[in-house]
Amino acid sequence: MDETPAPPPAEAPAPTGPTRVYVVEDQTKILKSQLKLLEASADLSIIGTALSGETAVEEVPRLLPDVVLLDLGLPRMSGIDVTRALKKLCPQVEILIFTIFDEEDKVLEAVQAGASGYLLKGATSDRIIEAIKEVRGGGTVIQPNLARRLLKHFRVPTSGAEAPPPPAAEEATFKPLSDREREILQLVAKGVSNSEAAKLLGVSKATIRTHLEHIYRKLEVTNRVEAVTEGIRKGIVSV
Repeated sequence: MDETPAPPPAEAPAPTGPTRVYVVEDQTKILKSQLKLLEASADLSIIGTALSGETAVEEVPRLLPDVVLLDLGLPRMSGIDVTRALKKLCPQVEILIFTIFDEEDKVLEAVQAGASGYLLKGATSDRIIEAIKEVRGGGTVIQPNLARRLLKHFRVPTSGAEAPPPPAAEEATFKPLSDREREILQLVAKGVSNSEAAKLLGVSKATIRTHLEHIYRKLEVTNRVEAVTEGIRKGIVSV
């Protein structure tokens, strides 16, 4: 069957205008530092801030930013709880988690709650801005170590050391990826963004998005995290 249909209307055009960002960080000094970095970009518009999860849950549904930059380690109402609440109240708002190295289990839980990915505190301003644009455009910011944890989470527990092979019926209905789709999925598994993948392969970001749509459909998933997890499970990619 021909696998070159035009992308669905929702994929094009890409989002235009400055990305409207809401920042949630309980430490005032860190918040001011983040705002200084973000406000230097003409591509972003800071529409609000909060020092607590409770305030964010109250304000975000009213302001409806494109992206919420959310500290995972909030007191009282955690970043995970905030993510879960916001995705229920306004599912169209994308959430990008800010975290530290030793919070991997919490990051996994936040992604499962609906976050579009995460950044480590201390990331460069270019990386932060790129990640915000990425999730606004429907992408997911992940790291290979998180993909490994997701794979472990979705595996069916067994008494042996190895995970069971996929059922024969599942393999019979699996639509194989093209070489270019495998190449793109491998880049995604390494944490490469759509923009970076486009540069590496010499194509447009719209082309990358179209290939990702084909990958999602073939793997029967809905986002990059699930695609990487399923790709690893099926042995299509390695991390």
